[in-house]
Amino acid sequence: MNNRIIYFIKSLSPKQIIFSSITVTSLLLYLVLTIWSNHQVAALTDQQAAKRWDKEGGSAQVSCFFAENTEVDEYMLMSFERQLEQSLLEVLQQEETEGEKDKRLLIDAFSSLGSITITSEKGKLENVSAVGIGGDFFLFHPLQLVNGGYFSGDDLMQDSVILDEEAAWQLFGSNDIAGMSVMIGNVPHYVAGVIKRQEGRFAEGAGLNKTVVYVSYSSLDAYGTSDGINVYEVVAPNPVKGFVYNAVKEKLGVTEDKMVVVENSSRYTLPALLPVLLDFGTRSMQNTAVKFPYWENIGRGWEDVKVVILLFQFILLLLPAGIITVFLIIRWKNRNLTMKDIWNFVLDSKDKLWRKAWGAKDKWKHF
Repeated sequence: MNNRIIYFIKSLSPKQIIFSSITVTSLLLYLVLTIWSNHQVAALTDQQAAKRWDKEGGSAQVSCFFAENTEVDEYMLMSFERQLEQSLLEVLQQEETEGEKDKRLLIDAFSSLGSITITSEKGKLENVSAVGIGGDFFLFHPLQLVNGGYFSGDDLMQDSVILDEEAAWQLFGSNDIAGMSVMIGNVPHYVAGVIKRQEGRFAEGAGLNKTVVYVSYSSLDAYGTSDGINVYEVVAPNPVKGFVYNAVKEKLGVTEDKMVVVENSSRYTLPALLPVLLDFGTRSMQNTAVKFPYWENIGRGWEDVKVVILLFQFILLLLPAGIITVFLIIRWKNRNLTMKDIWNFVLDSKDKLWRKAWGAKDKWKHF
């Protein structure tokens, strides 16, 4: 086999060797870019809530970002949640059985961006960036814990806080502080956990170059400063393409000029990236005064990266496609093939396949 390969290579002309090398190199680079970019996207945990929630892949994750001064409250979101559940039950035609009574049909969360002051016996964080959370926020954003755990926006007592490592050291001089008490607005709050801040150029550019703390929405609203609810996120069954996305756009009760809706679970697919490519020069020019949170800024940054990679992949496939096309044209001319020859070859191949199929059928009859 090795001798045959050596003989084949020696039989090639210099031009054939060059073009063959270009073809193989282009395909390898295409494969490397595909694997690398898919790995990077899979690492964006904020974009993968649907996959974590529904292992079978039948759900969609949709995020809605509201413009400043848009009136959105918890009751409005609860009303939408009930509408979406009812619509899903009608479409899916699910009958509640004994084993499904405790099964949740969907998960959702909301958050508010702002600032808050936190004090302890050893230090103080004044007007530090804060995210006020409600619902299942940490199911959408599984931050890397160093100590302690998460809390839920639905907890009866809304007196928990999560700090990053830098904040923990400033307030206590330690990371091992789960359960310790801090004061927010002269009201005791308790450290649920300490997280490791995301690193990297995108994370820092998106706003994680400084401390961010996480408190309940009610605590931020009462003791900090914010513009109200900025973000709503939901994961729900997606019986048909765009079902959850369209439900958010049409039934949430906010006009399209006051929000930006994103389907996270499909945002890095080819159909979703093509509009980003076409709007590449203008996509950052928002007509709505939407302030994106850091996780969405990171997600949009990777959309730009994926679009650039998509262009490179197109070029890398175009090169070998062109070379192979030229090669086939040359072979066509050298063999002096006609359309009649090709048609006769197709007919002969069809007859052979037909005879083989009937022969196999007769064998099974006599078996």
